[in-house]
Amino acid sequence: MMRKPLNLQGWLLKLAAVLTGLFMLMPLMAVIPVSFTPKRFLSLPKGDWSLRHYQALMTDEAWLASISDSVLVALASSVIATVLATAFALGLWFRQPRYGGALVGLALLPMAVPPVVSAVIIYFLQARIGLIDTYAGLILTHVIMVTPFAVIVMLTATSRLDKSLELASRNLGASRMQTTFWVVLPNLKFGLFSAWFLSLVLSWEEIAVTLFVSGIDVITLPKRIWDGLRLNVDPIIAAVSVILMVLTTIAIVAKTLHEHHKGKSGS
Repeated sequence: MMRKPLNLQGWLLKLAAVLTGLFMLMPLMAVIPVSFTPKRFLSLPKGDWSLRHYQALMTDEAWLASISDSVLVALASSVIATVLATAFALGLWFRQPRYGGALVGLALLPMAVPPVVSAVIIYFLQARIGLIDTYAGLILTHVIMVTPFAVIVMLTATSRLDKSLELASRNLGASRMQTTFWVVLPNLKFGLFSAWFLSLVLSWEEIAVTLFVSGIDVITLPKRIWDGLRLNVDPIIAAVSVILMVLTTIAIVAKTLHEHHKGKSGS
């Protein structure tokens, strides 16, 4: 039985990919030991590791409030953005207007505007109506920033949707509303989840515009981290980063295992 020839090029590409990944992960890995420092400033522990900053994170009302604010704003803005994006995409899919391309361009316009410019405009608008540093104002801001991304996902999902589904449903006597909720939306469930999850992540990590429209009563986690790095370099930031990395890793592993199991069951 002949051995397969060694694919040197393939091994080199895999090695380069692994080394590149390790190089990109090195700064993240450096945060882990820093989070266990017993000192009150960012530093590497010298044999005396401590959980004091994790304990401080769990008991600090300011940090817990920021986590709560981020969860509330991210959930609310992601749901609203997904609903708006879905309505927009379905409107184009059903109607197929003549100027659909121009409408898509308008919907995606916030992506083309620099975040600082958007922040200044939103700040002055919200200052006039008294929404600065409020949950409603921050949620509205995040909806404006993340909806274009949800629109892209939903437009992609609807572009793969068979138009004959609507025709068959209408021929069977279903109304436009019944067709939407009973036929179209069930076939868009993966697109809906992708749009929601992308909006959730983008809202969770949004900082550029948030700096302009919040600061005293509503402080999200990214802004709290920003303030901690800018003012006193609190080691709690390292602990927060490690916890977020662990949660992200768990989510990626769970998704990978789910897809692997789905692939095996499908075959």
